Amino acid sequence: MADQGQDLAVAEELGHQLVRLLTMVGRAKAQFTQANSEGIERAAYALLAHLVREGPKRITALADAVHSDTSTVSRQTSSLVAHGLVERQADPEDGRACLLVATDAGRGTFDRARAERTRHIAAVMAEWPASERRTLVMLLDRLNTDFENYHPLGEAR
Repeated sequence: MADQGQDLAVAEELGHQLVRLLTMVGRAKAQFTQANSEGIERAAYALLAHLVREGPKRITALADAVHSDTSTVSRQTSSLVAHGLVERQADPEDGRACLLVATDAGRGTFDRARAERTRHIAAVMAEWPASERRTLVMLLDRLNTDFENYHPLGEAR
């Protein structure tokens, strides 16, 4: 059986390292936003990314997918629509509803941002052995999945 004290000490150190990572990611995002001339909020990029990767979604499904509330997602997608990066299309399964769909311009914007992010990450990890980079990806995927599925108060998402 695992030592609970040791488990908590490791969890505390991981928490510290995650705070450091989030701070660095926040700094990088701020620098990217300053360099971004398209005037799109950082948070809206997450929505655009989801629509590019996962395909068209109703606003409620998109909000659920990104773990946000519908009103926030609605405001952010309105900005994406205004910039021509996302469009609203009739839902073929229910004509009364609409789907949010990334436009060609939206896919291009996402692809450019993704390529730049990828270049920066590759530069940061250039000295890492390939096996360690793959292990990090695998462990982050596992950690993210576990966080997504963790419901401390028993509430289901």
